[in-house]
Amino acid sequence: MPERTYLCIDLKSFYASVECADRGLDPFTTNLVVADPERSANTICLAITPALKARGVRNRCRVRDIPPGIDYLVAVPRMRRYMEASIDVVRVYLRFVSHDDMHVYSVDESFIDVTPYLSLYRCDARTLARRMIDAVRRETGITATAGIGSNLFLAKVALDVCAKHAPDGIAELDEESFRRDIWFHRPITDIWGIGRGIAHRLERYGARDLAGVCALRPATLRREFGKNGDLLIDHAWGLEPTTIAQIHAYRPKGSSVGSGQVLMRDYSAAEARTVLKEMVVDTALRLVSEGKACTGVSVGVGFAGAFAERFAGGAGGSARLAQATCAEPDLTDACLAIYDAHVEPAALVRRLQVAFTGLVPSRACPL
Repeated sequence: MPERTYLCIDLKSFYASVECADRGLDPFTTNLVVADPERSANTICLAITPALKARGVRNRCRVRDIPPGIDYLVAVPRMRRYMEASIDVVRVYLRFVSHDDMHVYSVDESFIDVTPYLSLYRCDARTLARRMIDAVRRETGITATAGIGSNLFLAKVALDVCAKHAPDGIAELDEESFRRDIWFHRPITDIWGIGRGIAHRLERYGARDLAGVCALRPATLRREFGKNGDLLIDHAWGLEPTTIAQIHAYRPKGSSVGSGQVLMRDYSAAEARTVLKEMVVDTALRLVSEGKACTGVSVGVGFAGAFAERFAGGAGGSARLAQATCAEPDLTDACLAIYDAHVEPAALVRRLQVAFTGLVPSRACPL
């Protein structure tokens, strides 16, 4: 197969950047968080501006974690507006490339196979990425960064690990530079597809970076991770055979989106209920970004203390919706109804899961 060239383009601090653009503000000099001010100080900030990140504030922190000496603006989350802005950005991309060569990975991130366009525009991948990023900035006010690679994985890692340190926000990886710059990079959780759970399991075998994964026996990885072991092996060597054409052709047997988290301490039932609301909002954003609506919801709760002994397998349930929807208020009501029916007020909660099931195209779904 002839070598291909991919871009992975990300919109920096997307929700916060949209709020700044709508206010005529610069996100690199404006302290702004996207969060619901009517909720408690435990509310998760869906996004913060690069200006706040530069002052040491963590992305996805809680409002209470922002140091008291920092003044900042608060913007209420607006899902419909973020989707409109995302569509505007994709329209900019589509002036340069065909939809057939693009995969919208999330509301703020896209993969593009630019192989056929380099000869068309008589430029290299970095120049084309720069033109697209400049057009997005000029027309929407949103700043983007890009990773370039000979496969989707390398492009994504170039974006996630290297682009943030590049003066122009564009980084490139090939197999040689991947081995030089990424093999020994830590923490390994910076690598696409490796979360804390996988990292912990790898560490048991002494693998703390991708070079360590390469040093393990393939049979060990397959025994520990099953089919995902082969994926880890490929990625550790910088390999990824999947193409955008194959992504477009894929048809899953079932469909759902969801999220889960282990809480940082034992939460009261009321506190956990607030966190669940935030999880529903976040997952609803994903649902909308994929152009889907759901026909069912499910909620899972893991307890702490005496309730963990009483409900060893946790609690929760699922419900079918009267009609397919992607409307966050309807999804919140359905999930909270399940939570309230299964969680006693005196319970202590340590784990939460939410899922939207039975996905269908959203079409004209109300938000």
